[in-house]
Amino acid sequence: MTAPLPPCSILVVDDDPTTLDLIVESLTEEGYDVAKAADGREAAAMADRRSFDIVLTDLVMPGMSGLEVLAHFTEHHPEATVIVLTGYATIETAVEAMKRGAFDYLSKPAKLDEILMVLRRAQELKALRSENILLKSQLQDRYGFDKIIGESTAMQAVYHMIHRVANTDSTVLITGESGTGKELIANAIHFNSERRDRPIVPINCGAIPEELLESELFGHEKGSFTGALKERKGRFELAHQGTVFLDEIGDMSPKLQVKLLRFLQERQFERVGGSRTIQVDVRILAATHRDLESAVADGSFREDLYFRLNVIPLHVPSLRERHGDLPLLVHHFLREHCRNKDIQLKRISREALAAMEAYEWPGNVRELQNVIERLVILTECDEIKLEDLPPRMRREIPAPSPPPAVQLGDEGIDLKKTLEDLENRLILEALKKTGGVKNQAAKLLGLNRTTLIEKLKKKNLDLPAFGS
Repeated sequence: MTAPLPPCSILVVDDDPTTLDLIVESLTEEGYDVAKAADGREAAAMADRRSFDIVLTDLVMPGMSGLEVLAHFTEHHPEATVIVLTGYATIETAVEAMKRGAFDYLSKPAKLDEILMVLRRAQELKALRSENILLKSQLQDRYGFDKIIGESTAMQAVYHMIHRVANTDSTVLITGESGTGKELIANAIHFNSERRDRPIVPINCGAIPEELLESELFGHEKGSFTGALKERKGRFELAHQGTVFLDEIGDMSPKLQVKLLRFLQERQFERVGGSRTIQVDVRILAATHRDLESAVADGSFREDLYFRLNVIPLHVPSLRERHGDLPLLVHHFLREHCRNKDIQLKRISREALAAMEAYEWPGNVRELQNVIERLVILTECDEIKLEDLPPRMRREIPAPSPPPAVQLGDEGIDLKKTLEDLENRLILEALKKTGGVKNQAAKLLGLNRTTLIEKLKKKNLDLPAFGS
């Protein structure tokens, strides 16, 4: 079944009244929105007043020729698709029109089914182009670096680095804990680069067995191994003029590290089982949650490959390092999941948010996103409360015992120890009041946040796992 196409407006231009009326009448009966112009000047004037999807114009006309009509639309109305009608004596002129940007040409007298076939092809191409423009716009909107959530100093450094490196072809090594959003950063770099119109091809080097990963990267020839029933292109070929994102590069085997190093040096390779050298133009973005410097030191990762990949290092901070970003992320994911699931927007209570800020988030942003999705689905009322959170996030901060009344007896006191105990109790009380949020506790104590953190480290107080 032929897929329906969107409505289409057509301008027919011909100085022969009989031909003009016949085409207009026939296309109108086919359901098209059709307008007519008796010459090129009239067509140009009409196009300046309203837009047309397709222009069907005769080539040989007095005053303003079909080539001039084509030139006018190419310059002033490039969104219109131009099809030319020509007599047999002017085929060479029709070919010239194609070179200048005409979509196609039809010889006179053109049959209706021929006209309809060319019109449909023009519509399909136009619909495809519109779809591609929309897709690119959506991708740009999704992966624009200004769409990544976070206002912390650590995230501002990430934004700055993306902005600096996006329009270069330099290799970027993205590091950070699992769940921090390294693939999102890679996509932001690609879709803000000059390669945005070409594909970004991801591959998880840690999720594919070694014997299959080589074929995935470089492709294989028919019969090169059991199951290779036909020739297959690898990710590097598929990404030609685009970007390859090598995720979890630290998990790649030593054997494949050698082959990847050679590719990075020469930008060429042979498929598995092949002898023909293939050269491609790709940008490499790599990511890992591992400490590659330690892997180089223990011999599990090649030093020369590390230096090839680590041209521009970009560290994605953990959620614990992004002080102040958690409330922004919570409200963003609440809006996103409520909208996607067609649920009325839910609120989160102050106590629940404080508990989430006190949690360590070992799974980082990915864990937070999953928790919010679960809360959106399972919380029945329109406010998420402390008791709705997973048990691991509801750990109570121990209440400090009241400070003792200090009296100076005849035997004196240990002033240093007394002041130390009093300071410890006040710190615990401040943390209790603020739900473990250190920056708020520091304000209650009249301290800088970094000073409070240093005191906690030095005192080694027996506390639950407070957040930042």
